[in-house]
Amino acid sequence: MSNELNSFDAKSTLSVGDQSLTYYSLQAPALRELGVDQLPYSIKVLLENLLRHEDGKKVTKQDIAALASWAKTPTRHGEAAGDHAREIAFTPERVLMQDLTGVPAVVDLAAMRDAIIALGGDAEKINPLVPVELVIDHSVILERTGTAESYEENVAIEYERNRERYEFLKWAQSSFRNFRVVPPGMGICHQVNLEHLARVVFNTDGVAYLDTVVGTDSHTTMINGLGVLVFRITQNGVAHGQHVDPQLVGPSGMGAQSHPGNPRTRPRNHGEFGLGSFGARLLGLGGHHHFAIPDALLDQWE
Repeated sequence: MSNELNSFDAKSTLSVGDQSLTYYSLQAPALRELGVDQLPYSIKVLLENLLRHEDGKKVTKQDIAALASWAKTPTRHGEAAGDHAREIAFTPERVLMQDLTGVPAVVDLAAMRDAIIALGGDAEKINPLVPVELVIDHSVILERTGTAESYEENVAIEYERNRERYEFLKWAQSSFRNFRVVPPGMGICHQVNLEHLARVVFNTDGVAYLDTVVGTDSHTTMINGLGVLVFRITQNGVAHGQHVDPQLVGPSGMGAQSHPGNPRTRPRNHGEFGLGSFGARLLGLGGHHHFAIPDALLDQWE
């Protein structure tokens, strides 16, 4: 979860109960000199991610310094930067899938195992490199209503109709590391993500770090209400360890924008995007409002 490079001396320790955890602090003097105190929360999350993955190759000291200085030149980033734009290698910590787009990704992993076996290799080496959670919700069809037995009957019909696919996913969950399936009838993927899957803060091998997630569904951005940075992209590459070059978009009516473009521009025009709002007007809102705002904004943009 962390690399040996620590160019900004950001690696720190935190005592929690009887545990001593390592984390990457944005309060390091070398970072504060670059203006990190003025960064929007979303950029701070990206910065923590870069600090933790600094390896001198995918993530360099110069990448971190450029992002840490974002507040000094907020109008020179993203599309506004033109030829001067700098790509960063953001590494999400987990992937959220739903069955409609997630099953083909699992088929790809199974096919890769077959190919490794054909070459005489070890199939057990083929696994997602980050935690992947697939929620079965997009194939659910309502057949029974109006009775106390409706829920159980609909779930039974769902299993019967999709038996072959669900048997494959059950095999995948037992065969691949870093992969688990949420069965049908548990709720839509965004609800399950909010209530059960979000970590907010990971604790892996004594390193505490911020939860970040990618998913194909644009409404996955609802999880921003918990302070979990999310990007809506094609997630298959992330499961295989590829990084993301993200765009952050948000409405100016709620405060400063994370992305310096037109707030009425469709988010999908930005490719790999994260949607969020921040500013003084949001301080008095409850969590349920923070979850609903990105969802409502997407409906307005679409």
